[in-house]
Amino acid sequence: MNLSLIIPTLNEIDRIERLLGFLTEHKCRSKFEVIVVDGGSEDGTVEKIKKFPDVRLIQITQPSRARQLNAGAVNASSDVFYFVHADVVLPESFYDDIIEALKSSYYGGYRYQFDSGPLLLKINAFFTRFPMMWCRGGDQTLFITRSLFNKLEGFNEHFCVMEDFDLLRRAAKIASYRIIQKDVIVSARKYHGNGYLKVQLANLKAFRMFNSGVDPKKIRNYYKLALGLKDY
Repeated sequence: MNLSLIIPTLNEIDRIERLLGFLTEHKCRSKFEVIVVDGGSEDGTVEKIKKFPDVRLIQITQPSRARQLNAGAVNASSDVFYFVHADVVLPESFYDDIIEALKSSYYGGYRYQFDSGPLLLKINAFFTRFPMMWCRGGDQTLFITRSLFNKLEGFNEHFCVMEDFDLLRRAAKIASYRIIQKDVIVSARKYHGNGYLKVQLANLKAFRMFNSGVDPKKIRNYYKLALGLKDY
């Protein structure tokens, strides 16, 4: 069974080369395709991607992770999609892990650990092994069958933020989520320059706004302002 890895990017020049280099040299490279969907990077990310000739590059003019992920799925050739953020480090066994997980589930992801930051982040990471919605999110990566993705009609592009939580919430009504009990490594860059408590409170408020049906644009604006994020 083949996979289509779909990676959204927006100004990821410092990280995308590491991920694409890992995928290009992977022992199972012939069994998966790599699609990068860029949302209008201005920092040289696109030029970095073009250095990898076996990576398919799709460019859209308006940055929107939901729109980028959907564009990747539309152009994918496999029956299983694997959505991966550009700043994630995957385990070497990811291909075999996903194929095994698909024997008992139509979608799922990994636990995770942070690449740096305060020791308190180990508490956050610990809870990603459990199936609570507030522990989910795109940082854990997401594999999903084409059939389930199509049944859900993909990512809802109304969500300019938290599009992953929206899709997972809808998917949970019709299928069981599988957590692969291995770790992906995710960036702690949101914590750089922001204290642990400040980020946790911002996360909590954003999640509550999402559950209360607040307009996603308001959630995104709040989150960017609260944490001083430029590209989000």
